[in-house]
Amino acid sequence: MERVVLITGANSGIGLALCERLLTEDSQLRLCLACRNMQRAEAARSALLTSHSNAHVDLLQLDVGSVQSVLSAAQEVKARYNRIDFLYLNAGIMPNPQLDLNAFFKGLFSRNVVRMFATAEGILTQQDRLNSDGLQEVFATNLFGHFLLIRELEPLLSRLVWTSSSNARRSAFSMEDMQHREGRESYSSSKYASDMLSLALNRQKNSQGLFSSVICPGLVMTNLTYGILPSFFWTLIMPVMWLIRIFTNTFTLTPHNGAEALHWLFLQNPESLDPRAKYHSLTSGLGTNYTQPRQMDIDEGASDVLYSKLLELEKEVRRKLSEENADEEMSAVKYGLLTLQT
Repeated sequence: MERVVLITGANSGIGLALCERLLTEDSQLRLCLACRNMQRAEAARSALLTSHSNAHVDLLQLDVGSVQSVLSAAQEVKARYNRIDFLYLNAGIMPNPQLDLNAFFKGLFSRNVVRMFATAEGILTQQDRLNSDGLQEVFATNLFGHFLLIRELEPLLSRLVWTSSSNARRSAFSMEDMQHREGRESYSSSKYASDMLSLALNRQKNSQGLFSSVICPGLVMTNLTYGILPSFFWTLIMPVMWLIRIFTNTFTLTPHNGAEALHWLFLQNPESLDPRAKYHSLTSGLGTNYTQPRQMDIDEGASDVLYSKLLELEKEVRRKLSEENADEEMSAVKYGLLTLQT
């Protein structure tokens, strides 16, 4: 039976590398690349078909940072497919990352240099903003849009896999400010929240046959990563990073290596997986890729609270959208009547 796999943010980086690995694993897959930029999605599809000429690769326009886009895309998915075997929740943003250069150079010559590179803890902040739905952009894109997509497609789903990060830290997240309006670590907050949500989904949905997993790709050089520092900085520190890689397994560096845990989970029985584990893509100094589970620092009660708060926000967002649509319809009717009168 043909398996259907939908991947958000599949046009580049880890998402595209995952597509390549999945098609190599099973050429009979039906892949659906869910992307915001359709021109880049077309280019990704062409690249995949070049190396897998008989592959089934569909495209779906989806901006997970827009409520209307998520709802429209979900309707299209339900019209196309009667099930989704794997939903990879991979799309994410880190807007306007700012580096604390003093902390960076201090850490570069300390015993914590490997941890600094692996997690960016203490040296990286982001500037967030409101989107057109009135939500914080990073929260909407990295977490809430995916949550809404899951809610819309739930009857079709059986496996969820979240691309998280080693930058997901409890200290960056506040339940009282789950959108991270007040802080400057919105990316870290959203990734920790996705870890929490995955655990909550397992607690709520495993009995119904829906299973969720979380991965960390390690330190991967993608467009998102390169945006953190000016290009000349990368030229200076890349030799250092390759040297550090000999001594740590978290420097996966390439999208292919970073997709290791995503691919590994594709081959696993979901009932054998630990819902409290984050599955890490790792690469040895000799270049061998492997996956290792590590326990997440998450409280089950807190994850349930987050799930409830997201359900409340969903109701609020749907109500607001319904009111806006009603206003637009009324305006259209009034315009039509005015046109007839004139």
